[in-house]
Amino acid sequence: MLRIKELLFFVSTLSLLLFVSCEKKVEVKKPLEINYVDKVYPWLDTENSRWFFFSSASRPFGMVNLSPDTEIDGAWGSGYRYKVDSIKGFSHVHAWQMSGLSVMPVVNRDSINPFTDFYSKFSHESEKVTPGHHYLKLDRNNIEVELTSTKRVGFHKYNFRAEDGEKRAILFNLHTPLGPCDNSEGVLEMDGNMALSGSLVMEPTFRRPKPLKMYFKVLLNTAIASIEHDEITQNAVVHLNKTEDAVLMKVGISYTSKENAALNLEKEVPHWDFEQVVKESKEEWNKMLSRIQVEGGSDQEQRRFYTDLWHALQGRRTISDVNGAYPDNTGENFRIGQLPLNEKEEPQFNHYNSDSFWGAQWTINTLWGLAYPEIMDEFTNSLMQYYRDGGLVPRGPSGGNYTYVMTGASSTPFVVTAIQKNIYKGDLQEAFSALKKNHEKGGIMGRAGYEHETEIGGGLSHYLEKGYVPNPLPEGKFGIHLDGSGQTLEYAYQDYTLAQLAKKLGKASEVEVFMNRSKNYQNVFNVEEGWMGPRNEKGEWKADFDPYAYENGFVESNAAQATWFVPHDLDGLANLMGGKEKAIEKLQEQFTKAEELNFTSGSSHESELHPEYRRIPINLGNQPSIQTPFVFNKLGRPDLTQYWTRKVVEKAFSGLAPDTGYNGDEDQGLMGSLNVLYKIGLFQMNGGTEENPEYQIGSPIFNKVTIKLHPDYYKGGTFVIDASNNSGTNVYSDTPVFNGTSLADFTIKHEDITNGGTLIMNMKSESKTK
Repeated sequence: MLRIKELLFFVSTLSLLLFVSCEKKVEVKKPLEINYVDKVYPWLDTENSRWFFFSSASRPFGMVNLSPDTEIDGAWGSGYRYKVDSIKGFSHVHAWQMSGLSVMPVVNRDSINPFTDFYSKFSHESEKVTPGHHYLKLDRNNIEVELTSTKRVGFHKYNFRAEDGEKRAILFNLHTPLGPCDNSEGVLEMDGNMALSGSLVMEPTFRRPKPLKMYFKVLLNTAIASIEHDEITQNAVVHLNKTEDAVLMKVGISYTSKENAALNLEKEVPHWDFEQVVKESKEEWNKMLSRIQVEGGSDQEQRRFYTDLWHALQGRRTISDVNGAYPDNTGENFRIGQLPLNEKEEPQFNHYNSDSFWGAQWTINTLWGLAYPEIMDEFTNSLMQYYRDGGLVPRGPSGGNYTYVMTGASSTPFVVTAIQKNIYKGDLQEAFSALKKNHEKGGIMGRAGYEHETEIGGGLSHYLEKGYVPNPLPEGKFGIHLDGSGQTLEYAYQDYTLAQLAKKLGKASEVEVFMNRSKNYQNVFNVEEGWMGPRNEKGEWKADFDPYAYENGFVESNAAQATWFVPHDLDGLANLMGGKEKAIEKLQEQFTKAEELNFTSGSSHESELHPEYRRIPINLGNQPSIQTPFVFNKLGRPDLTQYWTRKVVEKAFSGLAPDTGYNGDEDQGLMGSLNVLYKIGLFQMNGGTEENPEYQIGSPIFNKVTIKLHPDYYKGGTFVIDASNNSGTNVYSDTPVFNGTSLADFTIKHEDITNGGTLIMNMKSESKTK
C-alpha cells in the first residue's frame, strides 16, 4: 500500500509540475502593436518640394492640410522646404492650385510691427513630425507650436514661453501670396470673446481660371482682448488676454458658407482635447498604412516603403462639407451643390480637388483598386458628379472646376478599372456615355494643357481624320503640351480602355470604333528610325530626328521613353520593331544606358543644370515611361522585369533623406504608389482596364507582404506574397505558385487575388531564363 501511495503522490506531483510548466509555456506575450506612422519619414524629398507635396497635420485626403510654410511664393519650390530655416506661417490648405488661411503666433512688442515682421527661425533638431502631428519651436519669440487636424478642422496648440509683459497674439495673414495663388479680400470678425469667423478669396491662377472663396470659423480657449486691422497689409492681429495655459485654437473651413465652416468644426471637434485628436489622427493613419504589412528587408527599406505609401494617400483633397455641400464652379455662375445623402442623412461620398490622373493607370489605379477600393469608389463618384454638374468628366479638377491639366482623357482608365474591379456600383450606361463624350469633339481630348476657352490644342479633329495628331499643330499654339505624337499614343491607349467598357456593356459598334482607334499608335512609329517620331500635317517625318531630344513631339518625355507607351498592344509594337527578341534587345540597351544616370532625369532643377539628364533613354522619375520595366514581362522575359525593377528601386527609390526621394515629379501620390508597387512586386500594364484585370508579377523586396482586403468590396480576407530566401542578390523567382497553381507567365488575375490566398515565390540569385 505504501508503494501505491508513494506512486500516487509521485504521479500527482509530476502532473502538477507538468501543469505549471505548460501554464508557463502558454503565457506568450502578445507582439507589440506596430505603429506604422512611426516608420514614415515625412521629410523625404522636402528639398525639392511642391506646394501640395508636404502636409504633416493632415488626415488622408483631408480638406485641411495644416503645416508650416518656409516658402510661400509659387506652386513649385514652395510650402515646406527643408533647407529654408524660417517659418513664414502655418497655412491650412496645401492642394492642387489651392491655398488658404495662413496664421502665425506672435509676441506683440512695441518695437516690432507684427504685420510685416513676423518670420521666425526654427531648428530641425527639436522638430517632431509624424503623419497627423507636427511640433516645432519658433526661436524668435520662444513659442512652441503643435499642429494636428481632422478632415475639415485644423487644431493648433501654442505654448508662449516669452518673458512677462510681452503680449500674446495671432496674426491672420489674409492678404498674401501663398503657394500657387494669392489670398485676397480677407475678412476677420469677432463672434464673441473667444470666437472668430471670416473669409478670403483664392485668386484665379493660370491653371484654375476662376476664384474660389474660403470660409472659416475659429474657436479659442483663451479670451480675445481685441482685433487690430492694418490698413496697409489688410491683415489682422488677434490680441489675447494673458494666460498661463497653452493657447488652443480650432479652425473649421468650408468652400460654401460660414455656417458650414462652423458645422464642420462642431461635428468633427466638439471638444478641446488636443491630444485626443492627435491620437485619433495617428490611429487613422495607422489603419490606412497597415492595409499592406511587410516583413523582412532592412529597417530603412521598411521606413521608405511606408513613406511611399503615405505619399500615395496624400495630395488630393476633400472639398465637400460634412453635410454634403460643395462648391460647383463648372457653370457660368458659382453654385453650392449638394451630394446625395444616405438613409442616415450623410453624404454617400466626398467631393474632391485633384491633380491630373495622367499616369494613374500605372500607379493609383492598381494600388487603390487593390488595397483601398473605397477610395477609388469615392473618387469615381466624385468624377461622375463633375460630369453631372458641368457635362465633362475632368482630368484634374480644382476649386470645383475643370483645369484641363495635362492632355488626353486620363480619367477614362481610372473609371474603367473601378468598373472592371466591381468597385463602382453606379449607372454603368451613364458612366460609358460620360467617358465617351471626352473621346469625341467637344470633349476633353480636344483640349491641350490649360486650354480653357478653345478645343483645338488637343488636335482631336486631326486624330479622328488622319489617325494621328500632327506635330507641329497647323492651327497654331493653343494651351501647352502640344506634342502631337505623344498625344496620339495617349489617345490610342485611352481609346482601348473605353473599348473594354463598351465590350462589358455589349456595345459592339463602339467596341469596333475604339479598338480601331487604339491602333493609331502605329501611325507615329517611324519604321526607318525604329522609334516613335514626330510627324507633320502632310505625314512627313521630322528631319534630323533625335530620339533623345526632350519634348520633341512627346509630352514631358523624349521619343526613346515614349516609344514604349503602347501598354495595350505590346505584341503589335514588338512586331513593328522586328519581333520580340529585337524589342527586348532594344529595351535592354535603353535600361543599360539609363542606369548610368540612375534611371531618372532628376528634379527639374537638376535637369536644368544638367541637360544630359533629359536625354536619358528611360526615365522612371516621371509618368510617361514608368511602366517600362514590366514591358519585359509582357514580352516573355519576367527575369528582366525582376532584375531591372530591383535595380531601379536600389538606385533611385531607396533613399531616406530630405534631398532624395522621387528624383523627378511626385504628382500627388503617383510616384509614391509606383514605388509601393515595385516593392511588393505587382503591376498592371493595362491599368486594370480589361475584364478580370491582370497583374504582372515582379520581384518583391520583402520576405512577406500581406494585403488586407476590404471586406465591403472583396471576400478573400488577405492576399499574401511569400518570397522565401529573399535578399538583395536573390532577385529572381522560380515559377510563382498561387494556392497550389503554377503561374508560368508571371501573371495573376484580380479575382484570384481578391478571393484571397498565398502567392509563393522562391527567390534565387540566378534566373533560369538567359
